[in-house]
Amino acid sequence: MTWKAYFTSSIGKKLVMAITGIFLVLFLIVHAGANSCIFLNDQGETYNAVAHFLSHNWIVRFLELGLFVGIIAHIVQGLMLTAENNRKRPVKYAVNPGNATSKWYSRSMGVLGSLLLIFLVIHLKDFFIGTKVALYSGDQPHNLYEEMKEEFSNIWIVAIYLLGVAALFWHLVHGFSSAFQTLGVNSPKYNGIIKSVGIAYTVIICLLFALMPLAFHFEWLN
Repeated sequence: MTWKAYFTSSIGKKLVMAITGIFLVLFLIVHAGANSCIFLNDQGETYNAVAHFLSHNWIVRFLELGLFVGIIAHIVQGLMLTAENNRKRPVKYAVNPGNATSKWYSRSMGVLGSLLLIFLVIHLKDFFIGTKVALYSGDQPHNLYEEMKEEFSNIWIVAIYLLGVAALFWHLVHGFSSAFQTLGVNSPKYNGIIKSVGIAYTVIICLLFALMPLAFHFEWLN
């Protein structure tokens, strides 16, 4: 089998999903860590300094390109796998067999991924595009802390972000352990540990992301 045939096969697509998924899991740690600087409650001084460093560091900007490639690959392969699964089962079961061997969120990864894609577009529009335009046009750097405060004063935007975090939570609950299983780390000796680490990671990351809009909206921060 050629490399092209392998990576266009079902196994190859799942491998790409697993590798890009782990890369995005690592990115979320950095993203959540940087954004958590708002909780220092110093009127955004530390957060803005960190954001400025990350946006002006050429290594980070290079990795940013890899991040977008990973996101696009993850989305494309996910859509292809979902379409492939639907083709294999064009007619739904007349009676739900209970799906005792799988959870609802593992069967809904396509839907959850689509919700995350919509959320990602909104997030990029709100906080990414403007800062990059300013960076490359030589305009004054944005005060992201104040922008977050203004955006999250709107309860509907807060609700959208919380829905995005909810979709991310269930996507990660399944995707974390599934990625390691695809990569061959699948044995009774390690499965329990991987699942526990995945759940702990998911809870911490999603809790941090959920607290950010809530903290601004309810004025828990200066």
